[in-house]
Amino acid sequence: MWTRAKHRFLELWKTLRKPSRHYSLGFLTLGGFIAGIIFWGGFNTALEATNTESFCTGCHEMRDNVFEELKTTIHYNNRSGVRATCPDCHVPHDWTDKIARKMQASKEVWGKVFGTINTREKFLDERLVLASHEWARLKANDSLECRNCHDYDSMDLTRQAPRSAQIHQRWLGSGEKTCIDCHKGVAHQLPDMRDIPQG
Repeated sequence: MWTRAKHRFLELWKTLRKPSRHYSLGFLTLGGFIAGIIFWGGFNTALEATNTESFCTGCHEMRDNVFEELKTTIHYNNRSGVRATCPDCHVPHDWTDKIARKMQASKEVWGKVFGTINTREKFLDERLVLASHEWARLKANDSLECRNCHDYDSMDLTRQAPRSAQIHQRWLGSGEKTCIDCHKGVAHQLPDMRDIPQG
């Protein structure tokens, strides 16, 4: 059996290495170019389709837990009418960072398949672990997603409360801390924080 499989593979390899008898180099080049465009278009379409709030809230684990919490925050409903969606805060905007994040997020499919957080009780039991992963990710990338909208250089510190202005100037201005160090509960309810160092 092994010999037969090896023989078939070698025959296939020989066929793939032979020059084409039926098609010109121009046809093969053009065909490859068109196939590449179709692949690239399909890939980007799928990438953007999975980068929407409706996709994120398509499973009940997200819709019934964290999305309900988001609805009560200023990132969802505010006087200016500007609203952050799930991907705005959890997926970087730059293409290479976005691809890396999508590969990381593929672990979430594993959790969905095996029901890691398919009930409210399981979600609450895992909440600190899930939050810790997200906080570590945001800390490692210097709160990149926050900075897509909140830019320190654009902050008018004179319009902030004196304490906020002082903290932002000292920690963000110096680069010693990043957004997530102090704003862990900005869009979702916090887990039990007894053993978590505060910003």
